[in-house]
Amino acid sequence: MKKILLLQIIFLFIISSAYAKIVHRIVINGVINPVATEYIIKSIEKAERENVELLLVELDTPGGLMESMHQIMKAIQSSDVPVAVYVAPSGSRAGSAGVYITYSAHIAAMAPSTNIGSAHPVFGSGSGEKMDSTTTETMMEKVVNDAVAKIKAVAKTRGRNVEWAEKAVRESANITETEALKLNVIEYIVPSADSLLSVLDGKEIKLDTGVSKQLNTRNATVITYEMSWRQRMLDTITNPNIAYILMMIGMAGIMLEIYNPGSILPGVAGGVSLIIALYAMQTLPVNYVGLLLIIFAIILFLLEIKIPSFGLLTIGGIISMVIGSIMLFDSDLPFLRLAWEVIAVVVTITTLFFIFVIGMAVHTHRKRPTTGQEGMLGEIGEVYKKLDPYGTVIIHGEYWKAFSDSNINKGQKVKVIECDNKHLTIKVEAI
Repeated sequence: MKKILLLQIIFLFIISSAYAKIVHRIVINGVINPVATEYIIKSIEKAERENVELLLVELDTPGGLMESMHQIMKAIQSSDVPVAVYVAPSGSRAGSAGVYITYSAHIAAMAPSTNIGSAHPVFGSGSGEKMDSTTTETMMEKVVNDAVAKIKAVAKTRGRNVEWAEKAVRESANITETEALKLNVIEYIVPSADSLLSVLDGKEIKLDTGVSKQLNTRNATVITYEMSWRQRMLDTITNPNIAYILMMIGMAGIMLEIYNPGSILPGVAGGVSLIIALYAMQTLPVNYVGLLLIIFAIILFLLEIKIPSFGLLTIGGIISMVIGSIMLFDSDLPFLRLAWEVIAVVVTITTLFFIFVIGMAVHTHRKRPTTGQEGMLGEIGEVYKKLDPYGTVIIHGEYWKAFSDSNINKGQKVKVIECDNKHLTIKVEAI
């Protein structure tokens, strides 16, 4: 009897496990960039493959790149699994691109003490080319109108506040979670993800594919999928400050290898750093005028080493590097610009590096050899065994086989004028 009861319990456990409801959870805490896009899209695909009840996206972002935002919205709108965006934890925000992502979700919720808004688009030319005010206004108007049309379309689809969506884009409107709920920007204010899953239980979601799905999320098993180590690494290097530092390390390492061949480590480290920096800059609004100013600054530092300018080239290099660093990333968004502290530290270290480290390497190559036969040139010695024309001389206490064009007697002073590496002899002349 006990065995039968045990088998029944095991059977029920297996059946319940097979029908257990699963919710996938991911966390976006930072800028919306290509790495975040890949993370979200792959999470949606995984949720679809495993046919989970819901994909929960916990969001805290100041905004990000428009192209990345568009790809995320498309992935959410075409998803076969309901997607809920939850602006959390308390103190978080859904700024700029975060507004679009929240609006595109099938379910929008916020934690207490959070805010949403400031979705006005910004852009940079990336080339450093200055446009007249009329051209700039025309381009900006096109970008804004496109952004408004996009968010209004998704707002209508989700049944959310269309007027405020347009206001968030055109006027950079920003509201708290209580105002968002009151204005029908979101559906829920909940203190935790578990609370959200409880209130969503039984809710019917109509997907963009036309399929309706009733959620069964109460007591569902929540599985959190974090970024892979590769995504975390790429997310780190796409930070403008990190990309900038890697670029400067790369340039310094390669220059040191050029001026001191055979060091190997500076060349390898510099090459790797520069390649990674170039990859990161593909995702950033790089201003090529700023990049050229930085390269010009390095040229001035190198010229200072070779040409005595009494510090004028160094001053010019510092000014060029500071201006180039400020211009390097062309964006009005603070999270896509370099920090002043980083610029100050990098410019100082780079200047010292080129003036002292590279300078020492150059001066070392310019110095006359002091060892080996080449180092013997010009040295003064004394004849130990008469040169007729071959004999022996003493230089710094060492005996050398020597020869001369004329006979030189023992005890006479001589100077080294030539080295015969093939026969390990030196040629001297009397002084």
